[in-house]
Amino acid sequence: MAAPRPPALADLSAIQLRPDQIDLLRQTLSDAYLHGFEPGAFSPDQAIGLLQARDPRAQSAGQTQLISLTLAYARAVRTGRLPASGFMNEWGLRPAPYDPAPDFAAAAQQDRLAEWLASLPPPYTGYQTLQKGLATYREIAARGGWAPLPAGPDLKEGAKGARVVALEARLALEDPTVAVDGAPIFDAALTQAVQRAQKRFGLNPNGIVDKRTIAALNVPVERRLDQIQANMERWRWLPQTLPADRIQVNVAAAILSVFHHDVPSLTMRAVTGRPGDETPMLSSMIHSIVLNPPWNVPPSIAAKELWPKERASPGYLARNDFIVIPTGDGGSRLQQKAGPKAALGQVKFDFNNPYGVYLHDTPSRSKFDSFSRLASHGCVRLQKPIELAKALMEGDPTWTPEMIDQTIASGDTVRAKLPQQIAVFLLYWTAYVTPDGQVNFRDDPYGWDRELVQRIAALRPGSA
Repeated sequence: MAAPRPPALADLSAIQLRPDQIDLLRQTLSDAYLHGFEPGAFSPDQAIGLLQARDPRAQSAGQTQLISLTLAYARAVRTGRLPASGFMNEWGLRPAPYDPAPDFAAAAQQDRLAEWLASLPPPYTGYQTLQKGLATYREIAARGGWAPLPAGPDLKEGAKGARVVALEARLALEDPTVAVDGAPIFDAALTQAVQRAQKRFGLNPNGIVDKRTIAALNVPVERRLDQIQANMERWRWLPQTLPADRIQVNVAAAILSVFHHDVPSLTMRAVTGRPGDETPMLSSMIHSIVLNPPWNVPPSIAAKELWPKERASPGYLARNDFIVIPTGDGGSRLQQKAGPKAALGQVKFDFNNPYGVYLHDTPSRSKFDSFSRLASHGCVRLQKPIELAKALMEGDPTWTPEMIDQTIASGDTVRAKLPQQIAVFLLYWTAYVTPDGQVNFRDDPYGWDRELVQRIAALRPGSA
């Protein structure tokens, strides 16, 4: 990746790098591929060649080039490679701008280059474990990856034949606990290996190798590498420090986690936006909870879904507690009254954002039992919303658990401010590592992994 001359480079002209500092920068830039960058993206070879020349002008040019590469690397590993104009609108999680030149100058002058370089990547276990996963899957790719499993009837315990042998060999490539014996029989150990794989892919871990399981196993290793690198890039969009108390939603996996003192204290399933109605990535602060909330229907949903249902079955809106509210400009809007039929259920969690999304309850509970839970219009439906409400109101003298229950039972719509606002992050993790060291993958339902990889590739020299 060509490094543009940074604006502050002239201020660094007085720095004279020592040989050990030059070697440190050379090694760091050579190892940039460990952070998911393409090999040679910040290659220092040309700069080092100039530094080793006898001509002082060549040496000066070599140092200038080495510093320029280092600053480009620092920006990329700290805040990612996309310019502000390269983000999709739904990618509302944006890194803070970072000019590495002042930090580099101070680190070089104070002999703290090693510490500064180490501080640049995201300081999170989630990123560091993906680095290890990246190395593992690169090794798999270097050995040739894996051949697609042939299609056929579902495989389960007791099955025999060549497809069973191929399945065992395929599972062993990602799961080092699988003992490959070459026996053409689907035994109990293979059932357990299949279940572990299904859990890693977010599938129903029933031990039966069906079409969905084969499809997940047949995703090429190159695609898995793309996913790992895309997720590492998104880690760089987060702030350098996350609030110790926060709510995180993994939109791709449809899971919500509450962190208290940086430790998960509550986890629940969620329903997130279906493709076409994507739940955006963002960060905000939950400031209040609405008990027994009415639903102010977005005009797009009213036009595309509800009015057609009313025309097809007159009285549909009234039967489902919808009312028509004049807007004062000759128009009207739909609102669904609070109650047992309300789409928002009994509680809604409000936070400011330009997308008009929020977390909420739902009267439709069956989707939480599904392993694929992308079905909303973009908001996040919660499996345990009242439990979350009570957790966020903990310690509030007014909004005790009993008062929350009583207010919900009354049917009155009441807005309750949180005693302490809490950060909420809607994230898109399709590759992450679980405590057992295994990389878990989810589908890329919105195509955002592919889009991000393509946008980064388009920035490379010669890609136009």
